Amino acid sequence: MKISDVIQSADWKTEKHAPVIEAPEKVKSGESFAVELSVGKEIAHPNTTEHHIRWIKLYFKPDNSKFIFEVAASEFNVHGESTDGANKGPVYAEPTTKAIIKLNGSGTLLATSYCNIHGLWESSQAITVE
Repeated sequence: MKISDVIQSADWKTEKHAPVIEAPEKVKSGESFAVELSVGKEIAHPNTTEHHIRWIKLYFKPDNSKFIFEVAASEFNVHGESTDGANKGPVYAEPTTKAIIKLNGSGTLLATSYCNIHGLWESSQAITVE
């Protein structure tokens, strides 16, 4: 078995578990830009003690390389847990994050997210460096 056998993908506009990548389609070489990652943008994902997104990771695969680079990882560690019981806690983390990055060449941004019930999800977006 391979990780590719268990990772799921879908259009984030129709599937609440798929990570959303919001980044420009074209950037200038060596200039900083923002990449926003989230889960549940179009269709809200539950954010409860029982059902939540634990983390989102961002990767970059250059066009001229076989290998990917892990760019950023964000964990969401609180989902209403409390000694008073599930969903009675004072704080919930929303599954959204932002990375500021620079690229020297074109490639593909890839994102993965993990739902504690529905497992691993992925999405990607090509990006051109001018």
